[in-house]
Amino acid sequence: MDAKKAATHKATATAAAKTLKSHRASKTAKSAAGSTLSQRGTKKVTGEKSATAAAKTLKSHRASKAAKSAAGSALAQRPRKKS
Repeated sequence: MDAKKAATHKATATAAAKTLKSHRASKTAKSAAGSTLSQRGTKKVTGEKSATAAAKTLKSHRASKAAKSAAGSALAQRPRKKS
């Protein structure tokens, strides 16, 4: 897998923090937000379980804009498989 050079932006980290604090956010949304926040300022990439949670959050009609922003960031930092 190739390493990604994406970084979590400050606004995205703020959205992830809001999602983690929300009592209405689902477990999958919080998982994606946690992954996004843990990658702030590091070279970490999103793992398989977090990527699955992020994809579910993006598909959800109930997820907030902040949760979807954090989920999108988590997926953007997922390494791509070589074909």
